[in-house]
Amino acid sequence: MIERVIHSPEAKDDLRQAYRWYENREPGLGEELLCCIEECELTIRQYPQLYPIATGKFRRAFIRRFPYEVIYEPTDDTLTIYAVFHCSQDPRKWRSRLPSDE
Repeated sequence: MIERVIHSPEAKDDLRQAYRWYENREPGLGEELLCCIEECELTIRQYPQLYPIATGKFRRAFIRRFPYEVIYEPTDDTLTIYAVFHCSQDPRKWRSRLPSDE
């Protein structure tokens, strides 16, 4: 299992914005989103190759119950999360965050 998880600054911003949006709609819903994302991250840490390739060496995992996906790169000992992305947004937004050495 991958122990080290790194969230890019943009992924942290994604999480904050999504949390605020859902929490403003219904108190407690933002917390539910964070729980679903944590579950997804745990699954990725346990089975990093489980989810499909989004592009190059980067993979995408869809969040249960919410229209979000996690864009990540697994290595032997580190999971780097580049985006927690609403599925209705233009994918060029998250693609621009990825390191160019794919």
